[in-house]
Amino acid sequence: MDKKLRGGAGEALALKWLKSKGYKPVGMGYRSRFGEIDLIVKNREYIVFVEVKLRKDSRFAEAREFVSAAKRERIVKTAQQYLAEHDTDLQPRFDVIEIYAPEGALEKDYVINHLENAF
Repeated sequence: MDKKLRGGAGEALALKWLKSKGYKPVGMGYRSRFGEIDLIVKNREYIVFVEVKLRKDSRFAEAREFVSAAKRERIVKTAQQYLAEHDTDLQPRFDVIEIYAPEGALEKDYVINHLENAF
């Protein structure tokens, strides 16, 4: 599967999983001049900016390790831009969702790890 299609499928799977945990979707693929945020969701307490990382497995490295300091900085700046444009009383939080799925098995054999307050 093409990298962009796989990324979109991973984000859709993460959103479905988050909704099953009571989160409400706010946005997907929010872009600013600083970068992009994969998912924005909320619950009663937080507006959550989510970076989704999809990998076949963790043999090389855990998916969260691909969220570098530079990537985190771009996400934070993009979230600040979002918050400047959208009024909310909710506390912002930054999460990472790791999805491990063998090639072609995205809809059945996968593992999701949700790292709340990841940075």
